[in-house]
Amino acid sequence: MGYLGAIEGGGTKFVCGIGTEAGEIVDKVSFPTTSPEETLSRVFNYFADKPLDALGVGSFGPINAIPGSDKYGFITTTPKPYWRDTNILGELGKRLDVPIGFDLDVNVAALGEAELGAGRDGRGCLYITVGTGIGGGLVLDGRIVQGFSHAEMGHILVRRHPDDAYAGCCPYHGDCLEGLASGPALEGRWGVKGVSLPPDHPAWVIQADYLAQACMNFVLVTMPPRIIIGGGVSQQAHLFPLIRQRFKELMNGYVEHPNLGEGLDSYIVPPDLGGDAGLTGALILARQVIR
Repeated sequence: MGYLGAIEGGGTKFVCGIGTEAGEIVDKVSFPTTSPEETLSRVFNYFADKPLDALGVGSFGPINAIPGSDKYGFITTTPKPYWRDTNILGELGKRLDVPIGFDLDVNVAALGEAELGAGRDGRGCLYITVGTGIGGGLVLDGRIVQGFSHAEMGHILVRRHPDDAYAGCCPYHGDCLEGLASGPALEGRWGVKGVSLPPDHPAWVIQADYLAQACMNFVLVTMPPRIIIGGGVSQQAHLFPLIRQRFKELMNGYVEHPNLGEGLDSYIVPPDLGGDAGLTGALILARQVIR
């Protein structure tokens, strides 16, 4: 019996690995995301000598996640140079003769956290990643929740913070959530990367306000069992108390839930799997394809 293969295809780097049906990562490798040809060549080289039973792929997007459509498996309207309209699933299928599960990278990370991470003790979780972009995925009862295609939670509209004059960096919507709270938005507003800003910098109050608004909107629409915030920006540990406090103020006691009162420390949380959430979720996706 072979391994399960996993790919976390990000806009900055690709991570490939093999593992077990239990979600245990046996081996992994990462390399920069360059052109589709160069990047996928490295993917094929990694899996060339690996005995696989199935493959799970979480890709940066937007993607076409509609089985049966003409462009199912394509990366579509991404601003990433050279990757627009790339048939990533088709290229993988030509070289890797195994069943392949394909979904958005944040959905796959949500799957990993829901089963083996911070969402494992409930029905599932909402996973938000805050980095170069912002995305979100909802998993309930072991399944990714989506409609005609995957959600684009990073592009919801939020109220502008009164102390924020930054125009927003989203090329499609300007001051949507991603345009105001992503890593590039922090850098565009303050002139330095978020990692360089001290914990008491006013940037974090503004950042927490936007992320708390997002959490409020997602709770009111989906009522997730838990909210997990990952990605580079969210690795600022001091940000979580600010998000929870602002979320509580915005909700104003409107929704009753055991963790929506004083228990927010266990409701809005960082990921348990850290940087392995995507690869772990891809292994689970591969397992689902087999079953």
